[in-house]
Amino acid sequence: MLAIYLPTGSVVHRLPAGVKLGGLVAGCVALLLVRQPWQTAAAGVVLAALYALARIPWRTAWSQARPMLVFAAVLLVFQWVVVGWERAVVIVGGLVVAVLLAGLVTLTTRTVDLVDAIVWASRPLARVGVDPERVGLLLALGIRSVAVVADLAREVRQAQLARGGQRSAVAFVVPLVNRTLRHADRLADALVARGVDD
Repeated sequence: MLAIYLPTGSVVHRLPAGVKLGGLVAGCVALLLVRQPWQTAAAGVVLAALYALARIPWRTAWSQARPMLVFAAVLLVFQWVVVGWERAVVIVGGLVVAVLLAGLVTLTTRTVDLVDAIVWASRPLARVGVDPERVGLLLALGIRSVAVVADLAREVRQAQLARGGQRSAVAFVVPLVNRTLRHADRLADALVARGVDD
């Protein structure tokens, strides 16, 4: 899930990107330690308070959760059968809270700030041959590519509908893969032209 930056001028927005990323990591680790449903519920209450503090509209918060509802429901039923309802609530609830927490970070932080924070955090890895600037470039390209592929998928679907096409998976996937590969080739050519050749 990639949220779109939503400036509201809240105190959460003004926090440094590194602090928010650190909080995200700490929150996800804490969710792994949760063992009781009431603890998951408490994490949900804290998350709701953070969204309110960030002044994120509830409709926007709901749009973060909606895409994963079917997956979460199926996982909940499966876990309920396998490990019982309490553990199922802990596992699925923790997953939902973690995803919504990540959504809050992206809603309140500009992409460039997130990339800069990760580049800064990667600097100690330069001692073992990792180029922090290249890490930042890869991250930025990855984030951008998600939006590009989503746009390509929308264009393919609109072209399919304009031709009166049926809802065929093959008729959708083949041109989408073709366009995606062509975009990747153009991107690779542009990177080589700028000296990023490996």
